[in-house]
Amino acid sequence: MNHSHHHNHIRGGRLAAAVTAVLAVTAVAGTLVAAPAVAAPVTTTTTTGAATTTGTAGATVSFPVGAEIISTGATGFLSGTPDGAGGSTLTWTKFTDGSTTPVAGTYGFNTYSDTVATSEGSSSVALYDMTTGGYSSTYHLSQLGNGAAFVGAVGSTVFATLPDGNGFLHLYRVVKLSNGTLNKQQISYGNQNTGYKIVGASGSKVFILISATNGAYTEYSRTTYDLASGGLYAYTSGAGAWDATTTGAISTKYLAWREHQGTSTEIVVENRTNHDGPIPIPLGNAPKVVVAGIIGDWVLYGQPGGATATAPNPLYALTARNILTGATTKLLDHLSSAAHAPDGTLLVRGGDAAQGEGLYRIADLGGGAPSVSMVAGTGQPTSVQVLGSNVPGVVDLERNGTQVPMEWTLSRSNVTLDVTLKHNATGKTFTQRLTQPASPARFTWQGLLDGISAPNGDYTWSVLAKPLNGIGYAGSAGGTFKVTRKVNAHDLNDNGSADLLARDASGTLWRDDAFDWPPGGIVAPARRTKIGTGWQIYNQIEAAGNHTGNAAVDLVARDTTGVLWSYLGKGDGTFAARTRIGSGWNTYNKIAAGSDLTGDGRPDLVATDTTGVLWLYKATGNWQTPYAARTRIGGGWGVYNQITAVGDIAGGAAGDLVARDTAGVLWLYLGNGNGTFAARTRIGGGWGSFSQLVGAGDLNNDGRADLLAYGAAGTTAYLATGTAATPFTRAASALYAGEGTKFNSVS
Repeated sequence: MNHSHHHNHIRGGRLAAAVTAVLAVTAVAGTLVAAPAVAAPVTTTTTTGAATTTGTAGATVSFPVGAEIISTGATGFLSGTPDGAGGSTLTWTKFTDGSTTPVAGTYGFNTYSDTVATSEGSSSVALYDMTTGGYSSTYHLSQLGNGAAFVGAVGSTVFATLPDGNGFLHLYRVVKLSNGTLNKQQISYGNQNTGYKIVGASGSKVFILISATNGAYTEYSRTTYDLASGGLYAYTSGAGAWDATTTGAISTKYLAWREHQGTSTEIVVENRTNHDGPIPIPLGNAPKVVVAGIIGDWVLYGQPGGATATAPNPLYALTARNILTGATTKLLDHLSSAAHAPDGTLLVRGGDAAQGEGLYRIADLGGGAPSVSMVAGTGQPTSVQVLGSNVPGVVDLERNGTQVPMEWTLSRSNVTLDVTLKHNATGKTFTQRLTQPASPARFTWQGLLDGISAPNGDYTWSVLAKPLNGIGYAGSAGGTFKVTRKVNAHDLNDNGSADLLARDASGTLWRDDAFDWPPGGIVAPARRTKIGTGWQIYNQIEAAGNHTGNAAVDLVARDTTGVLWSYLGKGDGTFAARTRIGSGWNTYNKIAAGSDLTGDGRPDLVATDTTGVLWLYKATGNWQTPYAARTRIGGGWGVYNQITAVGDIAGGAAGDLVARDTAGVLWLYLGNGNGTFAARTRIGGGWGSFSQLVGAGDLNNDGRADLLAYGAAGTTAYLATGTAATPFTRAASALYAGEGTKFNSVS
């Protein structure tokens, strides 16, 4: 931009719109909000949600949540708070005692003094001398002529425009006489002016921006008017294009204003004492940046709106730039409005990450950057805070479709909220990110961890709320809860769902974790996990229940030399190093484990020898010697080629057995609870197509033990009914789909 001349043009088609915009905001005398500054019906003052801070004179000063600073004098300041109905409440607050006085009016304006100017529209303005608390006068500008409009007030001096016969505007200084009539004194010159904006005042000097049309283009200029001298303003100098949102400032030494054209924004500074400059400060495409004020040799600027923004922008900070050196420093993390005081200090509504939201005074203490001190706080943090939580202490995931609601109250919503749920025993976590959550932030946990049903036990929850606008620090909170489920006799990782073990031809052992609740009625795997290799040394592997009485399921495996080994489950789907149970187990051709056959709550083991005798190994509850000496159940079991300990499938006192004969008929042996069985009953034929029958635990979470049949033709789930007459109902299964010949051991 060329600041020495500044002939900036608007083509004819845009001129009317530009003039209208200027007229609509000529009364915004230096506030940072686009115009007019604050709208409000007459209401009583309110300090709901306000915090209090000790002011400059030791008084307790409050600043309501949502309020903006409009104007400030030596004795107090004018603020406006939205009332929820489209207007605002205007309030004068004294520095000395913090007392507040409601001020009537629809709009409030910056007067740079202890005089409050309000209006109900552009045709009238009321002035209040707040040093006495009394009403001063109302200026009915229609007395000046048709089209008269309020531009601004500096102290008790009112400025207004009046159109001439050609539609161009002249700027007047207006005085109300003792008889109530208004006397106007023209201070502008030129016959093509179309708009004026008062953007600053210091002492008797008023900083005014001007626009004028000349045919098809608009010319912009600036001037300072001396209240003490009267008459016309003394000169005009070229300026870049300004608009309805342009702001500026004046001090005893400097002028500063914002220029914007196209995608280029600059803050321009001029030294009034030696006329050095104009000095441009390029800001890129930043049409919303405001000149907050001038403190000493520093110009202050920033872009309002940072508090609610959803993306970072370095211009959201209130920045002070040294006019002489170009050095910059951040004074506040964000700002929303500002007003210059008569003593040269600045009041800014903004926020600091450490001190929070409130009204801050910016002052020149000499020898460095401007000082920042809080005048009044709102009680709100600038940084993100987690103010409260609602997370259940105990979560019961036993029911199908259980959803666990969790809530957190945040200090603001323009955040990302990272929710982490951690299972303490395994260290596995669930994470979920919520972006701009509602208040309170709500998250519903589906009971899954690492993609499968969450295990029982103690959990830690934590949340981290990060500001999307990059303003302030992140907020965090944490706590604990517990997940409970009923024990599933075939659950290896303590998450309530049945697990199956399968060994492939290479000797690798795999664990399939079934869904706790069959999706769509189909028994399906949630995830397959590799346990380890080298399991080909065993010719039989059986899930054996728990040897020590806790929830972790163990397994037993017999090697080719006839030694039986125990693998204690850790409860996380893995096993401890094996321990030797004993030798001589190669006398048995069938082993079945994991069902309580004696009614003591411990999972026993049965085995048939080559002569067809069935033997019982009663569980001891001691992992070092998990089974007592064998006792004979009976002979004749050589007619069966598979025996499976299925648990209690018929609602009896103890676990049951199923046995398949060489003809493919499956028989049920109901347990008596003392290690013996009732007479067998026929379940049905056609079971010879399956290579393995597995007591799979509870596959559908109905509390009954089920059976899984594995074979080349496919895998089928047989869900227990609880009745001996028809012990199973057939259900579709996706377990080992297409893998009917892949595994040589399933348990």
